[in-house]
Order: sequence, then structure tokens, then C-alpha cells
Amino acid sequence: MGRQWSLEESVVVDAAPEVVYRLVANLRDMGRWSPECRGVWVPRPPVRTGSRFVGFNRRGLFVWFTTGRVSVAREGEEFTFDVGAFGLPIARWGYRFAAEGNGTRVTETWQDLRSGRGSRLAEILGTVFAGTNPERRITVNRDGMRTTLDRIARAATAPAS
Repeated sequence: MGRQWSLEESVVVDAAPEVVYRLVANLRDMGRWSPECRGVWVPRPPVRTGSRFVGFNRRGLFVWFTTGRVSVAREGEEFTFDVGAFGLPIARWGYRFAAEGNGTRVTETWQDLRSGRGSRLAEILGTVFAGTNPERRITVNRDGMRTTLDRIARAATAPAS
């Protein structure tokens, strides 16, 4: 079987698309949802299309940072960003929001951008800094996406405090 270059997972959340979108688009909270992300620094909030940010990540003993840029920010519809490291493209992450019944189907997507020039170096950096080679990344991401979506769903339906 060949390498898998993309992945998507989804969940239905008992909240309006705009509510769920606001949770995801607040990049400073990404560390609350993602099991790898520990925090995000956004130098010029609010986040919108074109916004740049730095993500701080950890999995086990492995610690690394990424730089990112928001490519799509359409409230209640889609939020997508690209991440890289040391100037090399790594991945495109996206979230789509679609009304379903009384709630929202949230679909998280991942696309591996480590192809073309510099791809081998990006793969080596991923193995060294994140502890995950390209063959294992799909399994790690699938598990992480399920955790992320579950945490977002719980937060979207939690009583206001």
C-alpha cells in the first residue's frame, strides 16, 4: 500500500455552525483541542485570511514549533491553514462546518504538503523533531483528529459558565 497523503474525520456537534467555527478559529485555544498542539501565538489578532501564527507542539518527549498562515476563514463554513517548519511546507489543516439536523457536522482535514523540492528534508525533520516518520503520520493524525473533534464537540455543548 502506498503512502496516504490526506485524511479526514468528522463528527456531528449539537451546536450551530457559527458557534463551532468560533471555537476552531480562535487559534489561541488550539492547544485545548489538539493533543499535539500546546499553544499558538498570533502576533496580530484577530485571526482572518492571511493571518500568520506560530504553533508550539509536543508529543511525549518530542517538542517542535511550526509557522502557519490562515488561507481560508469563512465564518460558519470553513477554516483552513497551512503549517511549515524552517521554511518548508509540512501540512494543510482544515475544518468545514455544515448544518446537519439541529447541529453541525464538523469535518477536520489534513493534507501532507511534504512533496517536491525539500520534501526529503521535511520528512527527516518530522521524524527527528516530532518523532513520527511519514508512514506513521497518518495513524498519529487520525487518532489526534478524533481527539480534537471530541474536545471541540464537548466544548461547544458545555453549559456557559
